[in-house]
Amino acid sequence: MPNPFRGYCLAEPNQPRRDAAGRGQPDSGILLRAQLALVMSAVLEGRSLTDALQQGQNRVAARDQALLAELAYGVCREYFRLEALSAMLLRRPLKAKDRDVQALLLGGFYQLLHTRIPPHAAIGETAGAARLLRKKWAVALVNGVLRRFQRERESLLSRLEKTASPEVRHQLPGWLLDALEQAWPEQVEGIYRGLSLRPPFSLRVNLRRNSLSEYASLLKEAGLTARPVKAVPSALMLDEAVSVERLPGFSQGRVSVQDAGAQMAAFLLDARPGMDVLDACAAPGGKTGHILEHAPDLRLTAMDVDQRRLERVAQNMARLGFSPELVTGDASRPEGGWAERRYDRILADVPCTATGVIRRHPDIRLLRRREDVRELQQRQGLILDVLWSLLRPGGKMLYATCSLLPQENDEQIAGFLQKQSDARAVVLQSERGIITSHGLQLLPDTLETDGFYYALLEKRGG
Repeated sequence: MPNPFRGYCLAEPNQPRRDAAGRGQPDSGILLRAQLALVMSAVLEGRSLTDALQQGQNRVAARDQALLAELAYGVCREYFRLEALSAMLLRRPLKAKDRDVQALLLGGFYQLLHTRIPPHAAIGETAGAARLLRKKWAVALVNGVLRRFQRERESLLSRLEKTASPEVRHQLPGWLLDALEQAWPEQVEGIYRGLSLRPPFSLRVNLRRNSLSEYASLLKEAGLTARPVKAVPSALMLDEAVSVERLPGFSQGRVSVQDAGAQMAAFLLDARPGMDVLDACAAPGGKTGHILEHAPDLRLTAMDVDQRRLERVAQNMARLGFSPELVTGDASRPEGGWAERRYDRILADVPCTATGVIRRHPDIRLLRRREDVRELQQRQGLILDVLWSLLRPGGKMLYATCSLLPQENDEQIAGFLQKQSDARAVVLQSERGIITSHGLQLLPDTLETDGFYYALLEKRGG
């Protein structure tokens, strides 16, 4: 996609709003909404929100970056409802080449429905952004549609409520609704409610540096309130999300931000001092750090296929004061020194559909397709087979996903156990989650954890 902002450079707040050629710069509010359109266009074309948003934030003023993120995440969360409103108000669907104009409309609806931005600003600056996108014809269209919505808001929302499809009601694609209803018929309504909430802001307290109660006291002194999470001894859940700068001792490694469900991995793996441990899909390093907090005297190798993401692991380890071996490698292709060793513990946090973390990554609603499940199943199975060959007899491998789908979880492990005669699934005991045939499933039906699956596999012969 060509960059519509070529030739512009953001002025500092107290500098004249001119570019190098002496032309006036676009108003920051208009620029923000044009960037929102580009971010959402990229997501609708299959790019992750994280990557698209990072590029968009680099093109707006620092003071506007948080608002751009709020709007982009919000449009993804409310996408199906916003799309339904668009269909009600447009005479005919926009063409694929005008996906950016469609994104402007969705962003405008979101501002009018879910923010305190004054309507005149939400409408005027969103419409003005069409000109910055080099689509002057769309200025009147966006302005007219958003003004009509504002005038007829109550009747339109009432009509939408009466005619909404299941996809619109639950803000999920049809294929996933079918899959969840088949997998979790008794729990599905709770899952729908949970996935509609904003994600919890959970902390992992470094129990080597302070107890849970000690750190809770530090939070209280900082004006923050938190409560423990049942069955996760390192977790505190804050009542409000804050910047990490407000967390006492964050830069010194006393605490990290990590979902309580993800924190269970280190406890279930139960690595002991002196063991050789492989964290096979380590980025961004949350579970890596927790494993080392749980048992610091380990020979731990943290591997990831993406060198850039491995740099994030390095940053997290430096903050925590750990120095594991960091290796760029593909867990499905045993090449290099890491594949020549044998390990006492392996964490296989495999690529998955991420259906259990939709409220944290709302673009998954738009990016995932039914056919992705089968492709990911095959990759997961290959990773399991490769990593199993690296596990010492008597060792244990923890298989982990952030998926809610049995095909990636219990069914995957059932197939693995049929192939590997020296493997047995360890029965997991937990006060949290649902004990399944081969593992433990956490559901995102409350605010305490996202959705995760764990299966602990032991290699006979030790």
